[in-house]
This record gives sequence, C-alpha cells and structure tokens, in this order.
Amino acid sequence: MSAVLGGLAVDGKPIMIGASDEPLEVSPNFFLSGRRSVVGWPSGSSIDSQDTLSFSLLSGVRSMNEIFPLERAAEAYELMMSGKVRFRAVLTTGN
Repeated sequence: MSAVLGGLAVDGKPIMIGASDEPLEVSPNFFLSGRRSVVGWPSGSSIDSQDTLSFSLLSGVRSMNEIFPLERAAEAYELMMSGKVRFRAVLTTGN
C-alpha cells in the first residue's frame, strides 16, 4: 500500500477496507505537506460479504457501468475527472 500513496492528490484519502499485517510505512511529512490522511473502514466479516452478494444476486441488483476498453483509459479518466462519466467507469481488457 505504501507504494501507491504517492498518487494521492492534496486532501487525498485512501480508505483501507480489510487489513493485512504489513506495516504502512509513510513519512509524517507526506501527510502534513498535502493534507492527506488514511482512513480505515470496517467492512464486516467474509460471511457478511457473501450474504450481501447472495442478496444482490437473488434480488437482481446490478451495478450501472460505462464500459471502456483499456485503450480508451485516458478518455475514461477525463470523463470521470470532469464528472461527465455516466454511472461508473470500468476498464476492460482482452475480448
């Protein structure tokens, strides 16, 4: 996780869902200089996740996605950043 923190913008906030025993090694200056923070969120147990997915399947809940092939990642990013992407942008690879 430490390797990706450099991509955070000012006021950036990664949300840690699920934990590992690996330490998060970051200089305090990284947080102070960019008003960044790290937030943890309890996501429940694996049984909770399984129950949620089962409920979604039984009730027909589906996410609404705008699909982009990987080759159009820059376009998808621009639409997302401008707020013009519909629903959520999903990149696909392969066929």
